[in-house]
Amino acid sequence: MASFLSCDERRVGFFQSNATKDLPMMRPLHDVNVRDTTPLIAPRYLKIEEEISDTAVRTILDSRETVKRILSGEDRRLMAVVGPCSIHDHTAALEYAARLKQLADDVADQIVLIMRVYFEKPRTTVGWKGLINDPHLDDSFDISTGLRVARRILLEIATMGLPTATELLEPITPQYIADLLTVASIGARTTESPTHRQMASGLSMPVGYKNGTDGSLQVALDAMLAARHQHSFLGIDADGKTCIVNTKGNPWGFLVLRGGRNGPNYDASSLAEAAEKLSAAKLSPRLVVDCSHANSNKDYTKQAIAWNSGIQQRLDGNDNLVGLMLESNLNPGNQPLPPDRKQLRYGISITDGCIGWDETESLIRAAHEQLAMASATAQVIA
Repeated sequence: MASFLSCDERRVGFFQSNATKDLPMMRPLHDVNVRDTTPLIAPRYLKIEEEISDTAVRTILDSRETVKRILSGEDRRLMAVVGPCSIHDHTAALEYAARLKQLADDVADQIVLIMRVYFEKPRTTVGWKGLINDPHLDDSFDISTGLRVARRILLEIATMGLPTATELLEPITPQYIADLLTVASIGARTTESPTHRQMASGLSMPVGYKNGTDGSLQVALDAMLAARHQHSFLGIDADGKTCIVNTKGNPWGFLVLRGGRNGPNYDASSLAEAAEKLSAAKLSPRLVVDCSHANSNKDYTKQAIAWNSGIQQRLDGNDNLVGLMLESNLNPGNQPLPPDRKQLRYGISITDGCIGWDETESLIRAAHEQLAMASATAQVIA
């Protein structure tokens, strides 16, 4: 007679019939190393909680179009992404933003300033993973609070009229904050990642791809090419539900030179080589130089050398160099996380060392003066 037992009944019967055999005790086959899981608010509801203002919308839309015009060569101003290595203090972030906004207004005819607002930090081994992951700086990993604080900071800065840029590390994060960004970046450790290339293909803003930590340009070129195409991959929607994300592809990618294990790559010959490789790959030769990381030999006091070299190359007629990046904070240097968080010094990085505000303003105002003078001279000659 045919068996009409359900699948579950047959499974139970199998184990019962084999009960006398020497079977191993049944153990879980998944989540073996997972302690627990904590639900997150859906992106849609966080956006309702932290609602975007009309001023912020205008800031983001206008600045995205400005960056696109810079990347296409229509706007000849220099793009400068300037700000802390990482954000860990809401109050200090807003003070820095207010100062940068005033400076941005003063130099806007020659330089488009975008605040570096980095919330996620990639780690080679272990360490503080950024404000979104650990907003209380105590390994409590209150990511729900981290997402809220990050979104609030971006909203407040955009409402000031100042555009922002950040690295997107976790592929879920963009659903919570990407609508507030003018520029995104894919870091040197993740540029080779298929997950991040797919994510970038669906982002709504220009994306910078850093060369690999070894200095190789090819991984970034491959990432730029991959992200220009359509992709389908697993992600979440606005309601936080797992879904298939189908993207159009993002044509607004650009190379970011950050140096490598063999040293800096901001010199004229390195930029020429990079532009040549971009053109050979049928990509725009326009690129950005990160003055920190390997381009400063991880010494924040040497960022000015790379910055001044970039400005001089612009003055010498290198139109492919369209942007520079600086790691800058209210005060120079960096500090370890003390056991007593009340001992943290205000306005000083807790990750990579940064130049202070005084040097930041000096570098930008000097660059503005040089670029303005060169522009005036060119108009007279014309």
